[in-house]
Amino acid sequence: MAHMRCDFFSDVLEMGTSVSVILPQAPREQIGGPAPVHTAPDAPPVLYLLHGLSDDDTAWTRNTSIERYAAEHQVAVVMPRVERSFYHDEVHGQRFWTYLTEELPAVVASFFRVSQAREDTFVAGLSMGGYGALRWALSEPERFAAAASFSGVLDVAEPGLLEARADLYETVFGSQPTAGTDSDLLHLLRTRVAAGTDLPALRVTCGTEDALFAGNERFLAEARRLEVDVAVDLGPGDHEWGYWDAQVRAALAWLPLAADGDDGRVA
Repeated sequence: MAHMRCDFFSDVLEMGTSVSVILPQAPREQIGGPAPVHTAPDAPPVLYLLHGLSDDDTAWTRNTSIERYAAEHQVAVVMPRVERSFYHDEVHGQRFWTYLTEELPAVVASFFRVSQAREDTFVAGLSMGGYGALRWALSEPERFAAAASFSGVLDVAEPGLLEARADLYETVFGSQPTAGTDSDLLHLLRTRVAAGTDLPALRVTCGTEDALFAGNERFLAEARRLEVDVAVDLGPGDHEWGYWDAQVRAALAWLPLAADGDDGRVA
């Protein structure tokens, strides 16, 4: 695999920013590398992988074996940097949502040869990034074939979260309640179901010892009520990198990537 960190100027953010990228490569002579499950086409599938609140674009490569897992599946991985923005256009700050959803895909398409097809495009993230991944997938379901959240902040309207992060929430969301807005994943899910939207495949995982477990349960309860099929793993685990390393590996195996020599998709 090729691994690089790309520094560039963002017109939306009006400042320089960074994105870490892993691109498929299948060398014949590398010792100890995984045997690829798939052979990457000239324009490989792409996973946008989002970081958590205290991290940056390097967190996934520093704390997990994402490069090795991506090599097995021959998928490109794009890891943007969005500070502590909750992947939002901050009320008192930068337009990170516009950057993520509009500028970043265009930058990736211009810099790297990756597939632009919906069936080859995926998004996932941990904690704040889990929220960002599902918000992006539910806001633009036509862009993604699948989306996954690991220990995500899936109920931003939860009173306890607001109290614990009052200053941060004021910066990002402002003073108005998020319930019932496009910032609210439960509201987004209801809206999409009511409209009969073709949703991406969804996967939600959270450790039972995680402080965010209750919020994940509320999101999943709403999904069940709406009869939305979600792949779920709520086994033992806490809010830590050992858990996320295992979950990103499982998510890559779950993604509906095209099988070698097959025009169909496999789960």
